[in-house]
Amino acid sequence: MITLHAGAPGFEPAFTALLDQARDTTARVDTAVANIIAAIRAHGDAALCEYTNRFDRLPLTPATIQVDPAEIRQATAAIPTAQRDALDLAANRIEAFHRAQRPVDFQMHDDAGVTMGLRWTPLDAVGIYVPGGKAAYPSSVLMNAIPARVAGVNRIAMCVPAPDGILNPLVLAAADRAGVGEIFRVGGAQAIAALAYGTATIRPVDRIVGPGNAFVAEAKRQVFGRVGIDGVAGPSEVVILADAANDPRLVAIDLLAQAEHDEAAQSILITTSSAFAEHVAAAVKTELETLSRRTIAAASWDAHGAIIIVGGWDQAAALVDRLAPEHLQIMAADPAGLFAKIRHAGAAFLGPHTPEALGDYIAGPNHVLPTGRTARFASGLSVFDFVKRTSWIEAGAGALRALAGPAAILAEAEGLTAHALSLTLRAAKNA
Repeated sequence: MITLHAGAPGFEPAFTALLDQARDTTARVDTAVANIIAAIRAHGDAALCEYTNRFDRLPLTPATIQVDPAEIRQATAAIPTAQRDALDLAANRIEAFHRAQRPVDFQMHDDAGVTMGLRWTPLDAVGIYVPGGKAAYPSSVLMNAIPARVAGVNRIAMCVPAPDGILNPLVLAAADRAGVGEIFRVGGAQAIAALAYGTATIRPVDRIVGPGNAFVAEAKRQVFGRVGIDGVAGPSEVVILADAANDPRLVAIDLLAQAEHDEAAQSILITTSSAFAEHVAAAVKTELETLSRRTIAAASWDAHGAIIIVGGWDQAAALVDRLAPEHLQIMAADPAGLFAKIRHAGAAFLGPHTPEALGDYIAGPNHVLPTGRTARFASGLSVFDFVKRTSWIEAGAGALRALAGPAAILAEAEGLTAHALSLTLRAAKNA
């Protein structure tokens, strides 16, 4: 972990080095992933079963790739009532937030007599990837599947790895609750390839969403174009803006809530108080001793953690925009006012009573967010990822006569004679 003082000599190169930290490891697996994708394309289910046996220690046949509905029902019935109730509450809140996002068709009629508009239609089929390695994430099932269902997607297929044959019952229950119609017990780059290109068992989809490890991220990168993707997810990250009025222990725990995801995760505190910064750093060390995932969290904090001390919140806001973090927590006197000064963040959590973990599970907005500073140009998962827009135009004879001449001039300037004739001949015929 490093401590930086904004404005001090050497701050700018140190901050730039923090921005440029290489936490994304996909470059080291690109060849291996390309080979896996090629094998799935060439050999389909046979290759899928072979890779699952090799990587997840799970012997599969084509007949056992898909999870049987009876297994899903059994898993759903077995989960504790408290978990089922929490899952339902989260699903209801996520659905309500995403229903409010649904776009509306529109049309307009201009002075030239042209009617035009936009029509929104859902995708036909979506593939969802759910991690199943270091931790199981039923929350990711809800966050990926519910927006697709709200958008009107007819077919939702899910791939989730089952190391040693183990599938988390709550993941299966979440898929059932979210409306997932097909579940396949395969993971890694081979699952992404199967969703993109199809096998005898897994029909291809139109878009793949959901986070995963370096192999999954690289596979999504390589199949993009064949299918759409939500983005190439990197390690998780949080930036916390907190003043000295906060409890150092709570801030430390919020930092560790990101660090415990992955050794490559990044947690950054920005504060106006040096003394508070020291208290938080000490609290992090104390809290690490009792975390169940302390080895992972400690590795993340030691390698990528940072505390930045600033002279004021305007300076902090400028640094946040350069960091463009996945998650932004603001715990200052005027969180809304400070948030208004910040342009780039995947999701923001305002005030001392809104830890990022609330958004991870149950608040309503999506927790699938842009990482690796891509919040500068990308947004979190939403209904818009599962619909597409089609523009349409309807021109009458009068509108064509009014617009054909200028359009033909532009066509001829580009050397496209047929374009120009398509306009001028039709306009002359309807004169």
